[in-house]
Amino acid sequence: MDVQRTAAVRRVLPGIAMFAALAAGAGALTGCTSGGNPGGGSDAKGGGNQAAPAQPGKYRSLPSPCRAGVDSKRLKGMLPVAETLPAPQRDQMYAGVADTSYDGDRHVGCRWNAQTPDETRLLSVVFERVVSYDRSATSDDDKAKQVYVRRITDAHLPFPTPTTAPTAVPAPTPSGSAAAPPAAGAPAPGASAAATPTPSMPVELGSRVLEGLGTEAFVEDKLSPAGASAAQSRTVRIVFRTSNVIVTVEYSVQPALPGVVPPSGETQEKTRQLAQALVERFNE
Repeated sequence: MDVQRTAAVRRVLPGIAMFAALAAGAGALTGCTSGGNPGGGSDAKGGGNQAAPAQPGKYRSLPSPCRAGVDSKRLKGMLPVAETLPAPQRDQMYAGVADTSYDGDRHVGCRWNAQTPDETRLLSVVFERVVSYDRSATSDDDKAKQVYVRRITDAHLPFPTPTTAPTAVPAPTPSGSAAAPPAAGAPAPGASAAATPTPSMPVELGSRVLEGLGTEAFVEDKLSPAGASAAQSRTVRIVFRTSNVIVTVEYSVQPALPGVVPPSGETQEKTRQLAQALVERFNE
């Protein structure tokens, strides 16, 4: 009985020794593989090669366009109303009408409509906050720049390059209208008075790129065709970008009678002043 038990033990021991040797070898191999990187060599190395995502844009929300930068004094200057209009209706008109929005942090707008016996004036302000859904590839600011480029391309204006200087915003003249920038082929300052535009020759500032307004900006100035019975209306639209927000200000003056042409300089200057106030509002 003892002889059989001893023989069985002798047969089992070599197998146990071999299993122990294999386990020790596997442990040593594992130690060589992960010893220099306790957290796992392949995962940590792959994570180290990934670029950090771009920071979110400067603006995370949008102010109310019916109140932001559009104070009552400026509104009254842009949108005169009939003196006979009752005060409650006047206040309601200056309060504006908000555009329908399904996401107040992405796209909001406000509109005003003022009428007098002589003319109708329309004003709208729209804010659009641009968000990049893949900030590992494009930041919010870069995405907003792409949107702005599409807008200025749709306006058929050349996008400014380092060799193309933007047109400065015209400064207001003592009469309240804006001074026109020198046009191509125009006489130099100090030329004969005969070359100076007269009241019968209104200055057209035209559409162009603007500087000194937000990050980048442009203005569109459109005058409707003249007609025998239809008055010409002028619409000035300024689009500017400030970080990841695109702002659009549109101002229209529609005379009641034909033969009256809204001045380019004055209409553009009032639109620009409102746009500048909105830039300051976003910079607060």
